[in-house]
Amino acid sequence: QVQLVESGGGLVQAGDSLRLSCTRSGRTLSRARMGWLRQAPGKEREFLAAISWNGGNPTYSDSVKGRFTISINSARNTVYLQMNSLLPEDTAVYYCASDWLGGPQSAYLYWGQGTQVTVSS
Repeated sequence: QVQLVESGGGLVQAGDSLRLSCTRSGRTLSRARMGWLRQAPGKEREFLAAISWNGGNPTYSDSVKGRFTISINSARNTVYLQMNSLLPEDTAVYYCASDWLGGPQSAYLYWGQGTQVTVSS
C-alpha cells in the first residue's frame, strides 16, 4: 500500500514563495509518475506538474510554467513543488498524487490528503 503525506502549505502574501513536500511510503517503481494538482473552491481539480520517480521528464501546466518547479529526492522518497511569485489565484488545496494511470493528467492511483495554500493580495 502506498501512502502520500503532504506538508508545507500555509498563508503567504502575493509574490512570496512556498515549497511543498510529499513523502511517499510503500512500494516504489522507478517508472512511476508523481504529480501535483490543486483544487480551488468551486473549481475542478487542476493538474500542475508531474515527474517520473527517477527524476525524468518533468512537465508543467501553462498556468504555472516558469513559476513552479517539481523535483524529487528519491533517497528521501520525497517529491517537492517549489512555488515562486505566488498569486492570489494560486489559493487552493494542493494534492500530491502517485502512479499516473495514463490518459487524463489528473488520473492517478494514489492521493495525499491535501495541504492548503492561501495567498493574500
